[in-house]
Amino acid sequence: MSQSLKLAIAGVGLIGKRHAAAMEHMRDVSLSAVVDPSEAGRAFAVRRGLPCFDTLEALFTAETVDGVIIATPTLLHAEMGSACVTAGIPALIEKPLTTRAEDALALVRASEARGVPLLVGHHRRHNPLIQKAREVIDAGRIGDVRAIHATCWFHKPDDYFDAAPWRKKFGAGPISVNLVHDVDLIRYLCGDVVSVQGQAAPSRRGYENEDVAAAVLRFESGAIGTITVSDSIASPWSWELTSGENPIYPATQESCYMIGGSTGAISVPDLRVWSHTGERPDWWSDIAATSLVRENSDPLINQIRHFAEVIRGEAQPLVSGREGLRTMQVLEALQTACLTGTGVTITALDLPEREKTLQFTG
Repeated sequence: MSQSLKLAIAGVGLIGKRHAAAMEHMRDVSLSAVVDPSEAGRAFAVRRGLPCFDTLEALFTAETVDGVIIATPTLLHAEMGSACVTAGIPALIEKPLTTRAEDALALVRASEARGVPLLVGHHRRHNPLIQKAREVIDAGRIGDVRAIHATCWFHKPDDYFDAAPWRKKFGAGPISVNLVHDVDLIRYLCGDVVSVQGQAAPSRRGYENEDVAAAVLRFESGAIGTITVSDSIASPWSWELTSGENPIYPATQESCYMIGGSTGAISVPDLRVWSHTGERPDWWSDIAATSLVRENSDPLINQIRHFAEVIRGEAQPLVSGREGLRTMQVLEALQTACLTGTGVTITALDLPEREKTLQFTG
């Protein structure tokens, strides 16, 4: 394999263009082709002086690439991911992995059977502040994690929905569109989820989907998590507004996650670690916070750099296909719980290497 890797992007919409921009900051990775049958996709390729193909199969016939970033609509992820696996080409697929956990499971099984790396674009795991929070928790600085609370509140304007009417349809509410990021981060920081309860309220704007939902999560460790999401609440408490990760959102000084342990607590993303000053935790003793210092870098650039390392065999995927699958299935469990009003248990199936794919039981 050459020192400089050649990557292709399938789908050059908003996120595809962000991936392309991230590659411009890398010396050992280059964008070599585009797969997008739209006029906008062809125009993008012409501006970049790149070949443009209607399908992945056409790309693989005409060009040699080291990896593909799939940033197409979710409905195409399973088909395009399968094409990459069949061709033996590593793929980074934008979240969610597929539209259904059943399809994701088939794709993960195929990629692992053929030994083709499959990564999922939960780029927030590549943010240095999340890496720092994980380091604190793994080091035992807050003791055993006992509770987690996450807030995902923001207000999308009406024209956001009018610009793309599918956003008003059933299944396109904030649970599936937005909460997938937060659930993935909570899983990364606190471990696997084994059961879910949930409630959702219908959109007050008259759309088919929900506009507010809440969940209670039970973790494999015994910890309990609560999470609420809404795309119709005006507030400063969401990852977008607290992390400063994407400059298009106004930045606040708040945090959106609180993780409590037996000897302390941490808030994220402000990375304040709280603990009592005595030898043992005591609600009568003083409690103080330490603000942690962390690096600052673009998680999208970090994610592509990591993708390159995986392609070269220098690293194992931080967000593998099976990790993306597990996050998807927690979301499916939450949607099922909201629809049925019953708790959903997430159980393991018989898969290689203790892979936990999830089936739903009321």
